[in-house]
Amino acid sequence: MSKSILSMSMSLDGFIAGPADSAEHGLGLEGERLHDWLGEWNGSSAGFDPPEPSGTVFRELMATGAVVVGRRTFDYAGHWNGDHHGVPIFVPTRGTPPAPESKWVNYVTDGVESAMRQAKDSAGDADVLVHGADLAQSCLRAGLIDELEISLVPVLLGEGRRLFEHLGAEHIELEPTRVVDAGDVTHLHYRVIPTE
Repeated sequence: MSKSILSMSMSLDGFIAGPADSAEHGLGLEGERLHDWLGEWNGSSAGFDPPEPSGTVFRELMATGAVVVGRRTFDYAGHWNGDHHGVPIFVPTRGTPPAPESKWVNYVTDGVESAMRQAKDSAGDADVLVHGADLAQSCLRAGLIDELEISLVPVLLGEGRRLFEHLGAEHIELEPTRVVDAGDVTHLHYRVIPTE
């Protein structure tokens, strides 16, 4: 059965972007540091080929069959030029959506639950990759995230956009399932324990 996996690179102090993130500076000031572990863009369909052991984690994420991404993250990422590793992209959107940039982009106007359902249907047996802080928080509150893959980067950004800033007071329990120390990054994998 398809799982939804939140994947984010994060500083030790909890930021996924530096200050002043915008469409011109998607990761904010100094935020690119959070993605150094990926290496250089190599022009392939996946875009990166990080060294091991990060390479294994990256290939797992690129084996997903669909992406659900927050609108802000999607806009700030330049819409990934309409393609995120050749799979359908579902973007929860309020109001009238723009025209899709490619056959892969699907704007969803009836909520995150619908976006996740459509993504899982589209992914088949493959997992669904989830990106974006606000979307992650909405999905966690709604019980729509099955697992988290946090790539923890040894840097303190001091300010910017925090991954779990507005999650709320609801207690969410996680089960650690894997820790991969890659030197320049530590990949932490958790299963979200469903509430009963």
